[in-house]
Amino acid sequence: MRIFAVKNKTDKTMSKYLDPKADLTFKKVFGEYENLTISFLNALLPLDKGKEIKSIKYLPPELVPENPLRKNSIVDVRCTDQDGRQFIVEMQMIWSDEFKQRVLFNASKAYVKQLGKSKRYELLQPVYSLNLVNEIFEEKSENFYYNYHLVCDEDTNLVIDGLHLTFVELPKFKPQTLADKKMMALWLRFLTEIDEQTLEVAPELIADDNIKQALDLVEQSAFTDAQLEAYDKFWDAVRYENAKVFDVERNREEGREEGRLEERLSIARNLKQMGISIADIVKATQLSEAEINKL
Repeated sequence: MRIFAVKNKTDKTMSKYLDPKADLTFKKVFGEYENLTISFLNALLPLDKGKEIKSIKYLPPELVPENPLRKNSIVDVRCTDQDGRQFIVEMQMIWSDEFKQRVLFNASKAYVKQLGKSKRYELLQPVYSLNLVNEIFEEKSENFYYNYHLVCDEDTNLVIDGLHLTFVELPKFKPQTLADKKMMALWLRFLTEIDEQTLEVAPELIADDNIKQALDLVEQSAFTDAQLEAYDKFWDAVRYENAKVFDVERNREEGREEGRLEERLSIARNLKQMGISIADIVKATQLSEAEINKL
């Protein structure tokens, strides 16, 4: 096994595995090996019994709109199965408010593009969009797994089949919550437990042939120097984007704090003009006497 020492980066000298959530590794595992993608999709998607995926054909990951002025979208994995259903998979490292809209846009685009001039509406096949997110985006929910589809408000048993959107919050996942869904738990453990710090792999992961194959594929020795450099650049980009998001949130909070201060100053100014005592204004606004005296 080859071991690469990387200067000025995360030390990989003692590392055996690369993180499967990275762009390079995720696409290698699920964008090149049909058996792994089939197992992964069958485990994580809400497919009815008897409707499991048996075979797939990979599609170009770029969804190119007919209108060149519209935004192109790159997804990690896109494929179709034996029934013509389409599957889109994205590994999202950083959550953003518009991500759900982008997911809906991509799935809708894939659904619409099925309809050629000679096809009828009844020939359209469902599109499933599976989105794995490495951040918590539903703070108030204890769930980590969310499915969306078109249902009737009055009777949720009435469904318009077509678009199925699934979101998974990886940081919330706990294996014990999926005791009855073995393969879903194993694949999510593969994504959440394996990284450059992994020295030992749980026996139950190695025991499954598909997971074992995926583990072999993300071994550091399976990558060239150039690929490892690209891998490092990916994490550099993730850290940079995280820093930008942090700065935006900090600026927003500072802006909100400035707004709250201006509001308290305005109230204090009005109270002072009304002849209210400084002591009472301090109690009402939590401002200091010095701040109030300056008004």
